[in-house]
Amino acid sequence: MYKRKSWMTTLGATVLAGALALSGCSAKTANQPDSSAPPAGTTTPPAAAANIDTNATINLATNAEPNFNPWSPTGYAESQPITEILFDGLTKWGTDYQPVPALAKDWKMADDGMSWTFNLREGVTWSDGKKFTADDVAYTFNEIVLKKELGASNSSNFVDVEKVLVVSPTQVQFVLKKPWSSLPNYLAWYAKILPKHIFEGQDPWKLTSFNKEKPVGTGPYTLTKYMAGQHVELERNPNYYGGAAKVAKVIVSIVPDSNTQIAQLLSGTLSMVNVTDPTLMEKLKSNPNLTVNELADNNYYWVALDFTQERFQDVRVRQALLHAIDREAIIKGVLKGYGQVATGPIAPIQEKYYNKNVKTYAYDPEKAKSLLKEAGYTAGADGFLQKDGKTFEINMPAGQYGVLVQASQLVQQYWQKIGVKVNLQVIDWNTYVQKVVGNRQYDATLCWWRAPVDPDVLAYYHSSAAGKGNNIPGYKNPALDKLLEAGRAAKTTDERVKVYNDVQKMTAEELPYLYLWYPTLAVATQKKLSVPKTTFIVAEDHITEWTVQK
Repeated sequence: MYKRKSWMTTLGATVLAGALALSGCSAKTANQPDSSAPPAGTTTPPAAAANIDTNATINLATNAEPNFNPWSPTGYAESQPITEILFDGLTKWGTDYQPVPALAKDWKMADDGMSWTFNLREGVTWSDGKKFTADDVAYTFNEIVLKKELGASNSSNFVDVEKVLVVSPTQVQFVLKKPWSSLPNYLAWYAKILPKHIFEGQDPWKLTSFNKEKPVGTGPYTLTKYMAGQHVELERNPNYYGGAAKVAKVIVSIVPDSNTQIAQLLSGTLSMVNVTDPTLMEKLKSNPNLTVNELADNNYYWVALDFTQERFQDVRVRQALLHAIDREAIIKGVLKGYGQVATGPIAPIQEKYYNKNVKTYAYDPEKAKSLLKEAGYTAGADGFLQKDGKTFEINMPAGQYGVLVQASQLVQQYWQKIGVKVNLQVIDWNTYVQKVVGNRQYDATLCWWRAPVDPDVLAYYHSSAAGKGNNIPGYKNPALDKLLEAGRAAKTTDERVKVYNDVQKMTAEELPYLYLWYPTLAVATQKKLSVPKTTFIVAEDHITEWTVQK
């Protein structure tokens, strides 16, 4: 699911809940090269070019009530558009999806692979004027992220971190339980640093003055006003270590309905929208006032089954349920062709690592029925399958976001055709996150993951991430665990390719998730806003370079 992250990061993940709106103007998308931030302690004034509006206001719409704590267990795709520009992590995403410096200016792995040392920027201050130091980094991880009982969002990404040591005010060391070659990648993935002087001695989830009112960050924007249920106002941080942003103000409006966002885009009110409804793609493409960029991403949709239930632990049942879904029809009908059938957790964007030579599951209802018969299911008098006197019945919550409801309705129909009774419950996004992610109250559910562009998927599949972590189904397999650990320990590309080819073969056979499709993402913009040609959340990591033409 969308991150997100983020779990939804993870919907993480991934997967963006919002639309960027620019009052009274339109926007143009442009490629921008990566650039290093200026030295700490310096401030670059907004561009003074005659055609750049340095007083511009941009409106960003999100689909639900946000939480300003980037590690909150209840903050996902609805919050990330805001927290991404209020806070910084040690690293951030380059436009090539690889980690580049942020609060850390450089980093190095120890020869034995058991630690990473990060050198921090000097002269960085929090938005309340306090000095940022290594103590903030250590506190964020040791006291919030690594405390399993707190269940911080995305904390399962860091299960291989033992602790974070303060070496000096400008240097920290991540001490690992096991070698982890992709740590800098994951530190760019919604892993924001929190201020120790605000959180020390507080319950991080109950600190309302920060989480819902006035967050303190090191990012390029600061929050100036929040009106619950309406909007959030942010202004550029003039003391941002990376140089002051060229856009003066960002207003984040809460607009739950994606159709309303699209209507506002077409009317010229909104300037940038993540297109979550593929049926609108051609209409947007044909509009002469818009630019629509189709983008590949490390994103895949799936159905998760609750592995705490014995019936779903039978691989024949999982394979049958996937054979019963006509994924090509969903891609053609719901996605209008903007996607391809998924085979596992590593998307084709990762050309070096993607393995297409794995077990596949063509649409075959008769094969599905045969597998279920092998698993002991027979038709009851009412036409539904049963075993040991119990009807094969699935409770399936569907969150109101993008194509989730439409796709869930089709899955319901496909499964009922083979004799599985499906109770579909359509609920709003915030309720869905609480029900499915927070409380794991579901039998099956359809959502997505968007993860770092790296083959390391340990945080989503390892047994240690089951329960409150990003392993939503609760799938546990010691053999897969060993492969995932070997992938983190591998130091060369060739070693990693071999390991992750095996990971994909195993996940295709075992189906920890029922893999549905890899979507083609799209971002639609007007003509006067220049942003990097990349996914929205990566573009936000470069928001200081966004410009609005007069």
